[in-house]
Amino acid sequence: MGFSAAVFDLDGTLIDSLEDLADSMNEALAGLGFPTHPGPAYKYFVGDGMEVLARRVLPEAARDRDTLERLVAAMRRVYAGRWDRKTRPYAGVPQMLEALRARGLRLAVLSNKPDDFTRLTMERLLAPHTFDLVQGVSPDTPPKPDPAGALAVAARLGVKPEECLYLGDTATDMQTACRAGMCAVGALWGFRTRQELEENGARAVVEEPGQVLALLETLV
Repeated sequence: MGFSAAVFDLDGTLIDSLEDLADSMNEALAGLGFPTHPGPAYKYFVGDGMEVLARRVLPEAARDRDTLERLVAAMRRVYAGRWDRKTRPYAGVPQMLEALRARGLRLAVLSNKPDDFTRLTMERLLAPHTFDLVQGVSPDTPPKPDPAGALAVAARLGVKPEECLYLGDTATDMQTACRAGMCAVGALWGFRTRQELEENGARAVVEEPGQVLALLETLV
């Protein structure tokens, strides 16, 4: 069976957003009187939704519900004003999307970003590329690695999960794809390592976006 659709993670897969995420959260932390973190550390803080991000960056003794809620609210305020200062699509991503669309695949994004930020990011940075579906975390879509969102995406696209190539850059993405019965492909230009991706179920790992098209012929 060939692929009928491609489902993408957003941050670390389609867009390089690490600096804006790190700068925003550090500003939110400082505003609440907590220590900040070096930018590269955020490669391992992000990827599992905003609440998990807040829990990871706070000192262990400060991870109570009230503090978490205050930090998430502060992060949303700060990020809304500066999310696109440095965030851009990765080199080769627009061409990859065009090639996949030309092959007749349906395209979707499933992100652990809040749904409003996910849609805003897509509209501003990848507007020329037509996606059939864009979905972030919402009351009806739990964060990955819960496969419910991926399964709902396949259903809304009208394809079987096994007909979906799923491209992401973290263990969470690989676990999501595997649990949903999709073909997990790891993106090495993102935030994590080859070892993490392969240990969590990646059937293939690609070093640059242009290699994704070739997988359509080999991963069947």
